[in-house]
Amino acid sequence: MPLIYKICPASAWREAERQGVYRGSRDDARDGFIHFSTAPQVNETARKHFFGQTGLFLVEVETDALGAALRWERSRNDELFPHLYGELDLGAVRRVLNMHARSDGTHDIPELEP
Repeated sequence: MPLIYKICPASAWREAERQGVYRGSRDDARDGFIHFSTAPQVNETARKHFFGQTGLFLVEVETDALGAALRWERSRNDELFPHLYGELDLGAVRRVLNMHARSDGTHDIPELEP
């Protein structure tokens, strides 16, 4: 089963756990879909969009559970990125990992499965 990843503030994820669904960030709402990354894309996504931020989670999601709402679309560097057109049912989440911030603004990325 292929896996994809969502970086989000821990507070936003805790709220999703309370509600039973993740609806995405303000950027996701603006763009009309929830942004995800593949394992090889996570480092660059963290650097580009989350540099210097603390209190982040990396949410690992099983793509097989997302159905037709998941689309692969060209984005940064003409790479295909996973975009979810709809809410993320927490039943699709495999695990939630801490992303520790380093003093230089980068993050320790846990070992990921593709």
